[in-house]
Amino acid sequence: MTSSGESTVLLAVRDLAIDFRIDRKTTLTAVRGVSFDIPCRGTVALVGESGSGKSATALAILGLLPEETATVRPGSRIFYADRNLLEITPRELRALRGTGISMVFQEPMSSLNPVFSVGFQLGEVLTKRLRVPARRARARAIELLREVGIPQPESRIGAYPYELSGGQQQRVMIAMAIACEPKLLIADEPTTGLDTTVQKQILELIAGLQRRRQMSMLFITHDLALVAEIADHVVVMRDGEIREQGTVRQIFETPRDPYTRALLACRPPLARRPRRLPVIDDFPRRPPAGVLDVPERSRGLLGNEEIVLEVRHLAKSFRLRDGLFRKREFKAVKDASFKLARGKTLGLVGESGSGKTTLGLLLVRLHKASSGEALFEGKDLLSMPPKTAMNYKRRIQIVFQNPYASLNPRFTVGQILIEPMKIHAIGAGDQERRVLACDLLEKVGLPQASFGRYPHEFSGGQRQRIAIARCLTMKPEVLICDESVSALDVSVQAQLLNLLQDLQDEYRMSYIFISHDLCVVRYMADEVAVMCEGEIVEAGDSDEIYSNPRHPYTKTLLSSIPRAWRS
Repeated sequence: MTSSGESTVLLAVRDLAIDFRIDRKTTLTAVRGVSFDIPCRGTVALVGESGSGKSATALAILGLLPEETATVRPGSRIFYADRNLLEITPRELRALRGTGISMVFQEPMSSLNPVFSVGFQLGEVLTKRLRVPARRARARAIELLREVGIPQPESRIGAYPYELSGGQQQRVMIAMAIACEPKLLIADEPTTGLDTTVQKQILELIAGLQRRRQMSMLFITHDLALVAEIADHVVVMRDGEIREQGTVRQIFETPRDPYTRALLACRPPLARRPRRLPVIDDFPRRPPAGVLDVPERSRGLLGNEEIVLEVRHLAKSFRLRDGLFRKREFKAVKDASFKLARGKTLGLVGESGSGKTTLGLLLVRLHKASSGEALFEGKDLLSMPPKTAMNYKRRIQIVFQNPYASLNPRFTVGQILIEPMKIHAIGAGDQERRVLACDLLEKVGLPQASFGRYPHEFSGGQRQRIAIARCLTMKPEVLICDESVSALDVSVQAQLLNLLQDLQDEYRMSYIFISHDLCVVRYMADEVAVMCEGEIVEAGDSDEIYSNPRHPYTKTLLSSIPRAWRS
């Protein structure tokens, strides 16, 4: 099949429409008349927020939509090698998967079988799909692991998924996807939630594999920054429809659709700090006057600020099993020291495993420190007896990374907010607590009707707002945000960052802002501390750290920021 231009089209989607049955009476149209081409040896990026129809489109290409709930409307067509994939038999479609079209899914731990080694799972692909003899499958699996950058593949082939890092798990998924040498690789959010450095490695790996193997690629993401790193052509989706498509240069330099302009504008810029980030609703047709040209927020410390929390020589070690009878010591946090000023933000950055989250958990006594102090009003929080510490726990709160796991699914939002008030005797009675809870919901931008609903009825961004409201019931002076905006759509992320700024302005709260997203930290933080293997290797004014990094690790982190956000 050929396009109107010079390049040959490998796959063509025409008028694709998909309905999902919610219940007996309700049907949701997830994809509405979508059409685009994927050229041979080219990369097309499918961009949009959660619920835009990106993944449903990809699953339709491979015939993986759930038969019980999903229906592809008549008139939809997906052409691959001059065949309509929506009309071929299930047997023909199974033969095509892996050898013609392959897919890398977003969450490797959900896709890899936890009870089998990665070598077994790779070998299974080779023996069942390519009929490779078992004795040769192991050698070929080692070659594939080496090709995707797994260190010491001969020893790692026997590892189980849980023994690998998130980046290594994703590399194994890529190895399985390319094992049968497909002509088209579909990568569905392959870097979401990964550290900046690991994200860069995965992008470089995919791009290198594509060049060497002459593959086409459909790259699905909600982050436009990644598009500039890997794609040739961009398709922007919203609410199941294509809002705009064109070359990467055209989309970034002269976007036509207001939604595309909004996606580009919502991300915190690296070079400046607007007092308020634009959100999607600011772009109904064109950016209103002043939306993109707002005063900047001043950052940094003068040196005379009141210190609300001082951490001295904090350390934490874990005893891990090493073999059947031995145990070894793992030092998660090593001699960490810093000061937190009232009403200011300390950004804590580093890769997964650097000790950021452990440090935050130590400060709220969810882990017991091996040594060190955390002085709050001159008193060590870590050595207090539990009864005394209760009075301080309400003043230092934490917002966890995963709002799906941190909210009790059996409690309504009202119960989630009122429970800590009861524990800490806040409010004179249930009626007063209910009023306080409704006020907090309004404060974080949720309607009062949310009070009687359950967490599963809310989106990820809304759940994070509920988690923030729960912390605010305690009227904390220090709020620890542990990756609290990670993996959210850029528009939802902008809303939460604006909310955190507003709350800090109103209550003069101090934040410890833990994140691997260096652009977000640059936007939020007055000071930055860089952690590597449990140690704070560099700390100082955020502007100084970003403009003049001294430690090699800091330089490596900053060099991993996507080019699109460096301006």
